[in-house]
Amino acid sequence: MRDPSSPVCRTISTLLARIGDKWTVLVVQTLAEGPKRFNELRREIPSVSQRMLTLTLRNLERDGLVNRTVTPSIPPRVDYELTELGQSLQGPICGLARWATDNVEVIHEAQARYDADHDEDSIAA
Repeated sequence: MRDPSSPVCRTISTLLARIGDKWTVLVVQTLAEGPKRFNELRREIPSVSQRMLTLTLRNLERDGLVNRTVTPSIPPRVDYELTELGQSLQGPICGLARWATDNVEVIHEAQARYDADHDEDSIAA
């Protein structure tokens, strides 16, 4: 077993935190359909703020998962698309999103049972 403070474990933890972030999941899932402009992404992910979308795209670009292409025009056109590496992440992320969608009701039922059982425990204590 690796030492959690080792550079490899810290790198993996940082990377998993980034790709497991809800905004990253939604951006990768949306860009899986093809290149999008910033405002298209905002419309398709209405719950994300402009600031969070900007930060997420910047981090994904830094990690080599997204390409940002600026086309000189007035106003400048900026498109975002998944790189080959980003496309390789699409399968696991979309699979995770499908799993969550498929199991959300079962999870809600389990949470309700747990909460009911533990509410009784706190009353008895």
